[in-house]
Amino acid sequence: MMKKIVFVYVLIASFLLTACMADPYGYMPEYDYMPVSGETYAEIQENPFIQTGDMPVSTFSTDVDTASYSNIRRMLGYGDLPVIDAVRIEEMINYFDYDLDAPIDQDINVITELSKAPWNENHDLFMVALKAKELSFEESNGMNLVFLIDVSGSMSESNKLPLLKDALYLLIENLRPTDRISLVAYAGTARVILDGGDDKDEIKDAIRRLTAGGSTAGASGIELAYEVAQNNFIEGGNNRIILASDGDFNVGMSNVEALEEFISEKKETGVFLSVLGFGTGNLRDDVMESLADHGNGVYFYIDSIQEAEKVFLHQLSATMMTVAKDVKLQIEFNPAHVYAYRLIGYENRVLDYEDFEDDEKDAGDMGSGHVVIAFYEIIPVGSNEEVSNKDFDAIEELRYNGENYLDEFSMISIRYKDPEAENSKLIEAKTFVSAYTETPSETFIFASSVVEFGLLLRNSEYKQDANYNHVIERAETALGEDVYGYRAEFIELVETARAISLRD
Repeated sequence: MMKKIVFVYVLIASFLLTACMADPYGYMPEYDYMPVSGETYAEIQENPFIQTGDMPVSTFSTDVDTASYSNIRRMLGYGDLPVIDAVRIEEMINYFDYDLDAPIDQDINVITELSKAPWNENHDLFMVALKAKELSFEESNGMNLVFLIDVSGSMSESNKLPLLKDALYLLIENLRPTDRISLVAYAGTARVILDGGDDKDEIKDAIRRLTAGGSTAGASGIELAYEVAQNNFIEGGNNRIILASDGDFNVGMSNVEALEEFISEKKETGVFLSVLGFGTGNLRDDVMESLADHGNGVYFYIDSIQEAEKVFLHQLSATMMTVAKDVKLQIEFNPAHVYAYRLIGYENRVLDYEDFEDDEKDAGDMGSGHVVIAFYEIIPVGSNEEVSNKDFDAIEELRYNGENYLDEFSMISIRYKDPEAENSKLIEAKTFVSAYTETPSETFIFASSVVEFGLLLRNSEYKQDANYNHVIERAETALGEDVYGYRAEFIELVETARAISLRD
């Protein structure tokens, strides 16, 4: 009898998995499996719990990249759980739109919320959300966009260059008279396909001429793209190179450190760099994320025409209008209430305490209407849990000593610069113990569901009681308006991951 039950259970799981994989993203995969042997990802060591008595202050940089989520979706679509190091929880959270209040009399609004951790009833969960002010795209200065396009042989697959060309057509329809588009192609040698075009028909014709073939010479292409960007530079406008590739840099300046240094130097000229990743099999995710970080840009991964629409029609314009650059957060927890804390995600964005006031220290930017959400898992005072001690340099000036400001839970400090400024501004916000709620907001519920999903995909040592059913149940209560269906699609992804887990 038991064998029959197990057989039926596996049969149902297999059926669910097959249904979930029926081309949900607009194109059929070219593989029957997920080939990741040639793909590279930066190793992620999850942030540990830190005793407030050892270090009461947490410091990190913002991140508005979203590549991890769409890349995870691609892997699940092939019927496999994602590579663990491809799962960056902060990018999963920030993939979605959230209905948060915009700032009224400042550039960034700070929203906080404190409730129970859904996957651990003995812990609390603290949400810190930032919302940048919204700017009018129509009233913003012109855009000087140089698309640096990999047309090497590896880009010939349908989910690479053909998909990129379809995405570019979407963008062209929304160009203004003040905008300029350039196309630089590289494959063996780099060449300018279009230099500062402003006529839509001319730009479309240039896009049609793009074909894939040849070896990759990414570095020479990058050098040429910066020359084109500088020649078409718009004072006060958005001057940006958008690198579109599967990330396979194997000719020329293939040394990643040299590329990073080159791009970091060039951003001082006012030309920034963002990255669009495409395809399967040789994706250099670690390199692409790093190049975007060094270029004051954003890293997206395009896995379907639907994702292209999201990026090119709904997101790219926001990233073009910088509201605040080098945005850093520093949170001091009150030891009277917090025994230990853990920043979830943002592992490659963690900063040292002294970096917060160092205006030379690079950090992430926030564009028009951008939302950045971070979560801390909290072990409250009075818990019987033990957290290992860690060595930190002593901090002389602290707000809390465990006996003062007993009504406060934490102090949040944010430093950022105006787009053209070199000196940072400071915003501060206090949170209070009385703000704890048993009925968190829709934003808190959905975003923390995404976090729980990320913990499961990473098989995190901190996942505790997390499970797929719980993620689905909570997310279904927080769908909101969901204009573009991204949250409903999230639930489908969780169902797919659940089916794969049952199968495996």
